[in-house]
Amino acid sequence: MTTAPKEFYDKEFAGVRYAHYGRPEAHPFFAELSRRVDQFGLADQRCLEIGCGRGYLQDVVHDCTGFDLSESVRACLHKPFVQGDATHLPFLDGSFDAIWTYAALEHVPQPELALAEMRRVLRDGGILLLAPAWQCRPWAAAGLAVRSYHDLSFRLKIEKALLPVRDSVLYRALFILPRRALGWLMHRVARHAARHPTAFRYRVLRPNYQEPLCADSDAVNHMDPYEAILWFTSRGDECLSHTTALRRFFVRTGCVVFRIRKQTAHE
Repeated sequence: MTTAPKEFYDKEFAGVRYAHYGRPEAHPFFAELSRRVDQFGLADQRCLEIGCGRGYLQDVVHDCTGFDLSESVRACLHKPFVQGDATHLPFLDGSFDAIWTYAALEHVPQPELALAEMRRVLRDGGILLLAPAWQCRPWAAAGLAVRSYHDLSFRLKIEKALLPVRDSVLYRALFILPRRALGWLMHRVARHAARHPTAFRYRVLRPNYQEPLCADSDAVNHMDPYEAILWFTSRGDECLSHTTALRRFFVRTGCVVFRIRKQTAHE
């Protein structure tokens, strides 16, 4: 990884605007995480947050280690903090009972490596709460949704005018659902032929590290939650949040929850 992302996030978190919520309860993931902690009895378990940012969620459980690419967030945390790259977690296998990550994986180049690392450092039976910004829009880096037509070239004006169509559920479904069907078919064939786990397919985006014009303008990949479900379940893990094949196939956004099953992994 180049130094550009770290420099960007060190600078942004040193300020007061980027991912600033004021209080823990205002964090978009606070209510969901609190509910999942109660549901799975995680309050006294050893937990890791990937992409902890300013540490708003560190007190949702008693034992929480924060992990982030940015060094500048260290000053915001009063619990253990480790700075590093999510594709190379500096922890032993099976070190944690639970991991959560919110709005972070979309900023990680080679997200499949990060998924593998999270799975590695979770114990058998551990819980993973995966809640990145799924399906980040390719036009976010240019800020097309918020910039004025007067500031855009002719080509970008056309792209901006088409955003209501391209961003509609129907238009996106025309592209997403066939890809999901193909992914499901590949998953079934691989599973029955040689029981090989699937690869994690995603689209690479060009991030804007100069100026965060809008949400996810600094995202480096576009990910489909269905791909994550196929990736984990092909390794023998359980998807606890989407328990039927139909719910999994039509998953749209939000938190996807897995229970890691290493003893039955198809690897």
